[in-house]
This record gives sequence, C-alpha cells and structure tokens, in this order.
Amino acid sequence: MTRSTHLTLAALLLTVSTLLFAQTDTTPGPHGTVERIKVHGKSLEGNLEGDSPDREVLVYLPVSYKTSGARRYPVVYMLHGFTDDPDNWWGFKKHFISIPAVLDKAFADGSTREMILVMPNAYTTYLGSMYSNSVTTGNWEDYVAKDLVAYIDSHYRTLTDVASRGLAGHSMGGYGAVRIGMKHPEVFSSWYALSPCCLTPPEVLKPPASWASAESIKAPADVTKREFPSKIVIAEAAAWSPNPENSPLFFDLPTKNGELQPQIAAKWAANAPVALVDQYVSNLKRTKAIAIDIGLQDNLIAGVKVLDQALTSVQVPHTYETYEGNHTNHVADRVEQKVMPFFSKNLSFTQPKR
Repeated sequence: MTRSTHLTLAALLLTVSTLLFAQTDTTPGPHGTVERIKVHGKSLEGNLEGDSPDREVLVYLPVSYKTSGARRYPVVYMLHGFTDDPDNWWGFKKHFISIPAVLDKAFADGSTREMILVMPNAYTTYLGSMYSNSVTTGNWEDYVAKDLVAYIDSHYRTLTDVASRGLAGHSMGGYGAVRIGMKHPEVFSSWYALSPCCLTPPEVLKPPASWASAESIKAPADVTKREFPSKIVIAEAAAWSPNPENSPLFFDLPTKNGELQPQIAAKWAANAPVALVDQYVSNLKRTKAIAIDIGLQDNLIAGVKVLDQALTSVQVPHTYETYEGNHTNHVADRVEQKVMPFFSKNLSFTQPKR
C-alpha cells in the first residue's frame, strides 16, 4: 500500500469508530457530536521516549454546533489521569465516566450553557506525561497551552479570547490543570482540578518503597509489568528528572542503590504546585476562577488540603470542596453537576469587541 492509502484507511477507521460510538449511545435526548482527530505537537518532537508527536485528540461539539451557523463557543480543555486515555473517558470502554453522556446530560435543560470540550491523549511510553515539559517525555505543558489551543482555535468555531477558555483535569490531569493553569493565565482564564495528585514535595526523610522498586527497571518495556506505585515513580522521573545521557530510560530516580539523591529530589520538589504558589501569585490572582475538589475517602486529600491552605495564605480567591467519595466513584457526577456549571458561570460566551 502507498502512504496515501494508509492515511485514507486510517481516516476511515477513525470515522467508523466515531459512528459506532454514536450508535451505541442509547440514552434519551439529543446528543453532541464526537470527533477523533490528530493534532501535531511541535512541542513534542524529538522526545526521548519515542512517542509520536501526532497526538490523538477527542472533541465534543454540543448539539447546536451543526445548526447554529456562525455561532462560536467557549472551550474547556480536559486532562485525563495516569494510565488513562480518552477511550476510557469517552465511553469507548467501560469506565467511571463517559464524557459525551455526561455533557449531553449537563447541557440538556439549558441551565448549563453549551461548550466545546477537548481532551488530548497523554498516554505515553511511561503511561502518562504528567503534563510537564521534559526532553524525555516531551514538552506536554507547551503542547496543551500552545499547540493544542492553536489548532482547536484554527479548526473549530471557538471564542478565541482567554476569557472563553477553561482548563480542567482529574488526578494526574488535575495536577496538569493546576500546573498549567497557574503558569498560563494568558491562555486559560479559569481552571478546575478534580482530585489532583502530586501537589506537595516528596518525603525525603523516609523514601517510599516504590522508589527502590523502580530502580530495578532496566528498560522502558519493563514498566507495564510493575506494580502501580513504581509506574508512577517512573512517569514522574521521566517528567521531572530527565537525563538524556542515561540510556535507555533517559531519566534519573531520586534514589540510587537505595540512597537518596538530593539533587534529583530537589528537582521533584521544584515541580510540586505547592512549591510553585509563591512564584506565581500574580498569575493566580489574574485567573478569574479557580476550583478544586476531592472525595473525603480519597488518599490524595492531604496534598489537596495543603494546596488549599497555600492559596489561602497568599489570598488567592478559589473554591475548595470535599464530598463523600473516593478517587473515582463520583467523578462523572462532579463533572456534570459542578465542573461544567463552573465554566458556564465563569467563561465568556461573547466575542470581545476589538
């Protein structure tokens, strides 16, 4: 087959998968449109993991998009969690959420205004990008804030002002929302973090067993065979302590032969949002709206409380909510009843006059 034939077949398969999704969604009422596209990331070129810079992206277009003529819409960029991918989040696989079904329900009665929602596939060789800039993983922070936003604004009828652009995420994606949101108020005017991970500097006085376990991984292919805590350590190392000289893994761990490596631990600490708050106070105060939530039975709650306290201490307006639940069991409800109404209230639905 020729290259053009391969591309044509790939496009056909993507179209078929979208149609199959639409046909299997049997919930009552009107449904938005799901598009599965590829968005090239200049920021991801040359990453040492060898991941493609052409990333799959799923786009939800609200019911009125096809019939509303020249009407433009705000956009919410949603970031998934570690080991996750859009197929899980968009109903192609059984999971704790189906974004299209949740959005159809959220917009059904008109109390939450219609928006476009976009999710990039950040599943990488090391099972998650951490939405950080790294020579090993690729510059995922830049991909989200620059490459992806530019593409969506140039290919869809979006409201292109920062006031009409929001950012949200769950778990690793919640970390990404906090990290990217605080650094890029010129791109995202509001952000919402659901059960965010990785908010505080690592405990170095008593390194966790997962650090030592990760030392036994000798090749990228070994990662998927390890227990979940070690997988997280590998992804964090690739994102926060990359080392182009350390082939074939291309990262450094915060321990070596069981001994703490203070310089590497310091790199990890520098990537903790709680450590970044003081540096980005002016950015945070420029942000129109910030929200964070987490279940009371979620083991990440301690770090979220620290972030809430850090934002409060520098007088950054934000909302912090807890609810009865664990890391995943109410995420769909929260997106429908909290996240989308939050953006409906805080994003602008009009094109500013120039």
